[in-house]
Amino acid sequence: MEAAGDPLKNRQPTSHERRARRPWDASYTGDEPAPWDLGRPQPAIVRLAARGGFAGPVLDAGCGTGENALHLASLGLPVLGVDVAETALAMARQKARERGVEVEFAAADALHLKCSGRKFDTVLDSGLFHAFDAEERSMYALSLAPVTASGGTLYVLCFSDQGTEMGPHPVSRDDLLAAFHHGSGWEIVSIEAERVLTRFHDDAGAPAWLATMRTL
Repeated sequence: MEAAGDPLKNRQPTSHERRARRPWDASYTGDEPAPWDLGRPQPAIVRLAARGGFAGPVLDAGCGTGENALHLASLGLPVLGVDVAETALAMARQKARERGVEVEFAAADALHLKCSGRKFDTVLDSGLFHAFDAEERSMYALSLAPVTASGGTLYVLCFSDQGTEMGPHPVSRDDLLAAFHHGSGWEIVSIEAERVLTRFHDDAGAPAWLATMRTL
């Protein structure tokens, strides 16, 4: 990402931050882990990687404390994890040092990505898309497309509006279709039912979508 200056200097609070009345970073500074911070990668991402779903280099957008990025990097993939929460990034870097995993973490605004000419073959979003409102989702899709290689793949794992025990900010199929349309530079390949594990659901997790998109 941008090396010079503060990449978050002019960032505006997201709709989630405005509703919660606190920045994303505050989720990582309390006595308890953030509700989505499992201390391990999402099982859906582990399964996807085991099927050969990732090619490098990989961008993990909204990486948090880095568990998904660290898992992918441990498989030999070059990975960049980005987030707006500096505390989470510090925790991710510490994990990488402790585990001896080579992975890059950087502060960046996913709604306004600037990668200095870098392109990624695969982009992962595990739990970020559903935190945005409709306007931000459109901005996000437009932000991701230029940093994704031609024919590259984007995976979005997000809370679903189908089933019971739904997570906060559930997403419909129409929400995904509205954000990742041809005009934003994307083609939706599939939207499959999945599960997302959290600290406030039981072991089965919450209903989710795993959406696969490709750049046009």
